[in-house]
Amino acid sequence: GRIRQILINLINNAIKFTEKGEIVVSVKVVSRSVDKVYLHFSISDTGIGIPHEKQKFIFQSFTQADGSTTRKYGGSGLGLSISASLVDLMNGKIWVESQINKGSVFHFNIGLDILEKTPDLLIRVDMEKLVDLPVLIVDDNETNRRILKEILLNWKMKPELASSGKQALRILRKSQKIGKQFSLILVDVQMPEMDGFSLVDHINKEIKKYSPTIMMLTSLGIRGDASRCQKLGISVYLVKPVKQTELLDAIMLILGNKEQQEESTEVITRHTIRERCQSLRILLAEDNLINQKVVAKFLEKMGYQVSIAQNGVEAVSKVKKENFDLILMDIQMPEMDGFEATAAIRKIEKTSRKHISIIALTAHALKGDREKCLNAGMDDYMAKPITSDKLSEKISGIMSKKQSKTGRRK
Repeated sequence: GRIRQILINLINNAIKFTEKGEIVVSVKVVSRSVDKVYLHFSISDTGIGIPHEKQKFIFQSFTQADGSTTRKYGGSGLGLSISASLVDLMNGKIWVESQINKGSVFHFNIGLDILEKTPDLLIRVDMEKLVDLPVLIVDDNETNRRILKEILLNWKMKPELASSGKQALRILRKSQKIGKQFSLILVDVQMPEMDGFSLVDHINKEIKKYSPTIMMLTSLGIRGDASRCQKLGISVYLVKPVKQTELLDAIMLILGNKEQQEESTEVITRHTIRERCQSLRILLAEDNLINQKVVAKFLEKMGYQVSIAQNGVEAVSKVKKENFDLILMDIQMPEMDGFEATAAIRKIEKTSRKHISIIALTAHALKGDREKCLNAGMDDYMAKPITSDKLSEKISGIMSKKQSKTGRRK
C-alpha cells in the first residue's frame, strides 16, 4: 500500500510536468538475502526538468523548483514531500536526477522483508451453492438497492432489502425469531442516522445465534477502515463502483473460505481478489481477430494472463509447450476445429495426468450443442456473443469446481 502511494505521487508529478514524450516506471532487484530483498524504483520523464541548484529542495513541503510553474501546472509539491517521508519511514533513500528541458528521473531504494510463506489460495464456492441463498442488502440509496437486487437475482440468490440500519435490525430480529438465517449481508458504509459500521456493531451484539458473512461497500476508501473491519468481523471491504465480476468473486471467495472453516482475520479487498485468485493462465483458441481482441480484453481486465492461438493446431502446440489452467476453445476454426483440438489435448493429458478445463465457444446456440461439447471432452459450453459478466461467471464456476475437487483429493 505504501509503495503504491509513493508511485502514484511520483507518477502524478511526472505527468503534470511532461507535455510530450514519455514516462517510464521501472523496478529492479538491487540485492537479496535469505529474509530481505532490496528494490530500486525509477520514474523517468521527458518533462521540463529541474535546475541543479533547486534539486536539494524539491522534497521539502510546499516547494516547487520554480514558483511560476504553480500557476501553469497547479499543485503545491506536497506529493514529493509525502513520498520522501514514506521512503524515509521505510528506511529507504529517495533522490532525483534532472536536466532542464530534458526531463527528470526520480529514484528510490527500499528494503522489504521476504514472506516466510506465500499466502494461501482462497477457495471459491461452487456457483450452484449461491442458488436460493438468503441475502440482506442494506443501503439508503434506492438505485443502489435496485441494482444489487437485480445482480443477486441474476445469480439466483434471494435478496431482501433494507433502506436503513434501523430497518435492517428490525428484519434481522424478526428473522431470528422465526429461525430464518441470512447467509450474507451487504452493507453500505455511508448511511444517515446509523452508518454501516454502527449497524455491524449492533448485529454483533444482538444477532448471536448465528454469524452471517458481512460485506462492506463504500463510496469512500478511508484510512483505518480495514482495521475497523477486522475488529468488527467484516469479511469483505469493497470500494464503489463495484463491478459485477468483482462482487461475484468476493462472494464466492468468502463463502468458499467459510465453507472450508478456515479461521482468518484478513479482510478481502479488490486487491486480495486480484492477487490471490486471478493469476490463472488462459489459452484463447480463436481464429477471428475481432473476437480475439474483445475476449482477450475481457480476460485481461479480470486480471488473467492470456495467450492466443489462431487455430486448433496452434492450440495443441501451445499446450505441449506451456502450462494453462483453462482453455477457451472456439468450435469453428481452420486447419483443426475445436472438437479435434480437444481430442488431441485430452490424448496428451493421458501422459501428463493433468486435466485442463476447456470451455467451448460457439456461434450457434442450438439444442444438443452443449451435450455434443461435453461428449467431446469439454467441460462447459458458451454461446456467442460473449459478455464480460457471463464469461466471468462461467470461468468462476469452472474453476471453483476444479478447486473443490483438488481440495477433496488432498
